[in-house]
Amino acid sequence: MEYTHKPVLLQECIEALCIRPEGTYVDGTLGRAGHSREIARRLTTGRLICIDRDSAAIEAAAERLAPFRDRVELIRGNFQDLPALLQSAGVDKADGMLFDLGVSSPQLDDASRGFSYMHDAPLDMRMDTSQALSAADVVNTWSYEELRRILFEYGEERYAGPIAKAIVRQRQQKPVSTTLELVEIIRGAMPAAALREKQHPAKRSFQAIRIAVNGELEALEPMLRGAVEHLRPGGRLAVITFHSLEDRLVKKTFADLAKGCTCPPEFPVCVCGKKPIIRLVNRKPIVSGEAELEENPRARSAKLRVAEKV
Repeated sequence: MEYTHKPVLLQECIEALCIRPEGTYVDGTLGRAGHSREIARRLTTGRLICIDRDSAAIEAAAERLAPFRDRVELIRGNFQDLPALLQSAGVDKADGMLFDLGVSSPQLDDASRGFSYMHDAPLDMRMDTSQALSAADVVNTWSYEELRRILFEYGEERYAGPIAKAIVRQRQQKPVSTTLELVEIIRGAMPAAALREKQHPAKRSFQAIRIAVNGELEALEPMLRGAVEHLRPGGRLAVITFHSLEDRLVKKTFADLAKGCTCPPEFPVCVCGKKPIIRLVNRKPIVSGEAELEENPRARSAKLRVAEKV
């Protein structure tokens, strides 16, 4: 496949990580190696550990990172297992870590993966194609209540109830097996006014099902805490999110780790003894500038938050 993936907020990430040529860095969401390539270029005696759950990403990145293989290690795995993956690579503490939580462009553009509501394909949406649960399982076997919940919570879909009902009604006749079948069910469940909105009517539902299939939100907070634990003092953690649920989770976790003391506000002095573990490098998220948005419209929803280990 021709390489088309554009790494989001690339320059901002590189600046945020404050890369030292001899340092140890982790790209926990390798994707098509756009960020990793720029990190590796700046290393001399340093190391870059690249992690991804998608075997296609690992294979494609091996070629992209070939000029830097003396300083790069590729690991197939889920970032929710970050401490164990780092231990397997012989890394105790890193100088910087990057997590880009978006679905990579090749995953979206490869119709066979079933992530896109624009192309017909089997309902799949698995980032790790060896896992059992797929989008077809979610759509065809989960209860109405569970479908409504994930559409509302993970997709922030106003019409979660009618869409879930329509899915259940349709699958009683025959299983929903392709992405465009699902798109038509979603369209049919929404009022005419919603269909006239600028955003594609299936976008929120597809996001919700993808998050459920891949367990994205459940893994996020433990990963962030594990990442901070494995940073050296002064090490940086950079996280790119693409929707409000992820961003709120990152913001809250960073705030908890930066706060330290958990005593009630009315206590005159701290008795818990907890100290801040990180400091927030940027209070507000960093977003793409107009030049990047012109070149890569998918960057519009990206937000970068950066923390430093104290």
